[in-house]
Amino acid sequence: MSEQPVEEVADVRADERIDSASLAAYLRDRLDTGDAPLEVKQFPGGHSNLTYLLRFGDRELVLRRPPLGPVAPKAHDMAREFRVLSELWRAYPPAPRAYLFCDDASLIGASFYVMERRRGVVIRRRIPAELGNSADAGRRLSEALIDALADLHAVDYRAVGLGDLGKPDGFVERQVRGWAERWQRAKTRELPAIEELSAWLLARIPDSPPPALIHNDFKFDNVMYAAGDPGKIVAVFDWEMCTIGDPLMDLGTLLGYWVHDDDPEVFLAGMTSPTNLEGFPRREQLIERYGRRTGIDVSKIAFYRVFACYKTAVVAEQIYVRYVRGQTKDERFAMLGPVVPLLIEAASQIAKESRL
Repeated sequence: MSEQPVEEVADVRADERIDSASLAAYLRDRLDTGDAPLEVKQFPGGHSNLTYLLRFGDRELVLRRPPLGPVAPKAHDMAREFRVLSELWRAYPPAPRAYLFCDDASLIGASFYVMERRRGVVIRRRIPAELGNSADAGRRLSEALIDALADLHAVDYRAVGLGDLGKPDGFVERQVRGWAERWQRAKTRELPAIEELSAWLLARIPDSPPPALIHNDFKFDNVMYAAGDPGKIVAVFDWEMCTIGDPLMDLGTLLGYWVHDDDPEVFLAGMTSPTNLEGFPRREQLIERYGRRTGIDVSKIAFYRVFACYKTAVVAEQIYVRYVRGQTKDERFAMLGPVVPLLIEAASQIAKESRL
């Protein structure tokens, strides 16, 4: 059930190096970095924004910037992510505190922001050894995850200065139409099933619960747990798509990555979480816990599950097309090409089985 830890940071990939001398000079004038030389490492996980460890002696910071090459409009919004993290940490402890934003692309080739470093364990395909082998580890990990989501949706976003971050009226319909447009811009082949899914979703837009601050990509590998404690979350990352909207979008996203051993094999496409292992609760148990914690009606959650798979398929295509166009040499991106039609098939199956 557990796996040995892998290196959290690594040498920077050759095509993703940054001008450390210019960066060090810029940061010394603005942050308490001390006099030690700057050492730059890279967090190698993830398929989207590039994340670096900046080490000035004992002082460690984290830098986030967009990926190389042209990116989709409104994607990889560093200014938005910085704004959220510069305020949210006050009301939501798992949000790391952001210190500085720079929109001068001449410095390292793109806009970026710098935030505090959190230490802990990130879960991908297996449970890291640092989280132990107890029989109830899966349950504790899952309960902490769903509770952290419920806590986020309980944040008074106006009180933390984020009341104008999004436009909740008509949010779900705009999301469906927006991701359909992104598909048209990014597609590398014709897949009629995704057009059918778009029509299915637009015909079944549900009434949304009261709006909340939503993460928009809430899942295991965007969360960090305390080493040795599967019941404690120490950080939630990747806030670039955070907005004000329908909170069930977040729950749907999480469920899109939640599979069981008895699911059709197509549901395993692109899986990076261990939920099919012994000890993890069923999707129905997560939905029930979330509904109980928040008081939100979850009876139409199938719609949000379909949308989650649909959206993930488009995101995967957006990443894959960058490899096809030669905008990145990261071989991991090539592997996403075959995943896209599988995600679309998974969404189609959920839609067919729903009663919506």
